[in-house]
Amino acid sequence: MNEKLFKMLGVSGGIAIAIGVLEIIIGLTFGILTIVGGARLLREKSNITF
Repeated sequence: MNEKLFKMLGVSGGIAIAIGVLEIIIGLTFGILTIVGGARLLREKSNITF
């Protein structure tokens, strides 16, 4: 019984680490895209006429 529990905890810990790494990668990707989009908006700000 204890061996099954120990193995299950190891697997769930590995899954948690994998999900954490994916969240970091996705967060960095969206952050970079947001910065690039904001820079484009600021660059094109002078072309707006009212």
